[in-house]
Amino acid sequence: MTQILFTCSRDTLFELLGDQRYMGAKPGIIASLHTWTKTLLVHPHIHCLVTGCGLSALGELKVAVKDFLLPYDLIKDTFRKHVRKAILKALNKGELVLPEGMRAQQVKILLNKLGRKKWNVRICEKYSHGNGVLTYLARYLRGGPISNSRIIKVADNKVTFNIGRKKRE
Repeated sequence: MTQILFTCSRDTLFELLGDQRYMGAKPGIIASLHTWTKTLLVHPHIHCLVTGCGLSALGELKVAVKDFLLPYDLIKDTFRKHVRKAILKALNKGELVLPEGMRAQQVKILLNKLGRKKWNVRICEKYSHGNGVLTYLARYLRGGPISNSRIIKVADNKVTFNIGRKKRE
């Protein structure tokens, strides 16, 4: 599934930014997989840093047409389409390991339900200089799911850590 997340993220960005209305080029992308939330619950998702320029099919440097790379709803809908298609393809080829007791038909029903749900995509403001990108990368690519500064107590094989407003053990 992680390969599907990476591939679909890339394919979504290449498809949309390849369109002349937005850039007409293939951008540079740095992608990072995260598998947790702030509270350490399982939540696999991809963070992408995308260049505001790219190379056209003719090898020319193209710059994004607008102040923003892509419309929110367009990214969300295109990504959802790619993910659903990739999961169905992997399912039909027998490449997915399903949880015990789950049948392929149940996955297809779930995918149909998920296709009607609102998916979330978060788009950040563009960075005005390289320092913003370096800060982002340092924060998200260095270390693990929890920093030492969030750990409050370690005792009896239990770790208590700060998640913001509440404590979780």
